[in-house]
Order: sequence, then structure tokens, then C-alpha cells
Amino acid sequence: MVSVLQNVAIDCADAYELALFWSRVTGRPLHPEDEPGDRETQVLLAEGPVLYFNQVPESKKIKNRIHLCLRPETSREQEVERLLGLGATLVTDHRNPDGSGWTVLADPNTPDYQF
Repeated sequence: MVSVLQNVAIDCADAYELALFWSRVTGRPLHPEDEPGDRETQVLLAEGPVLYFNQVPESKKIKNRIHLCLRPETSREQEVERLLGLGATLVTDHRNPDGSGWTVLADPNTPDYQF
């Protein structure tokens, strides 16, 4: 017997708003029953587990141990600009002129991200 990964749970201050952000990032819908003000929401990904957002009263104190690595369908630069336009914050830029490297972005829920 093995366990199957059901969801990736993300504690946050505003579950619906953060799920809406990630819905726009991934181009995937929220669960059809989710509404503004809900304390629990889900982004239904095309494959694999769902992104589950759980509203909690305590604020984030330390660095996240889980992060989502994204691979854009367009150029990296276009996707970074799109995500910044959706409300992400640029934390660290490790892009190189030869096209290698990466960027670290914080979602709207974690503007005080420490890397």
C-alpha cells in the first residue's frame, strides 16, 4: 500500500484571494463552490493534486519550506512580467544573459518573504 498525494495545502490570511491569484497564474479554475470570503478554497489543476488554501489567523513568521516551481509556456521574461502584473513581488533575480537562471517571486500573501 502507498499514499496518494491529494493536495498541496497552503496556509494564508485570505484563502479566496490567494486562490484567485494562483488560479490566474496557472490558468486553472477555482472549485465551482468557492466564493469570496470562504476560509477554504481550491485551485483545480489539470493533473495531479489540487492547490488547497486554508485561511489561518496567525501570520507567517519564517521562510516557507515548500514553494512552487513554475515553467512558463512563453518566454521566462514574459511570464515574470505577467506574474508581477498579477500582484507577485520580485524577491531575487538570478537570470543570466545566456537564458539560464531563475527568479524568485513572492505571491501577494507573502510580501515580506525572506530568502
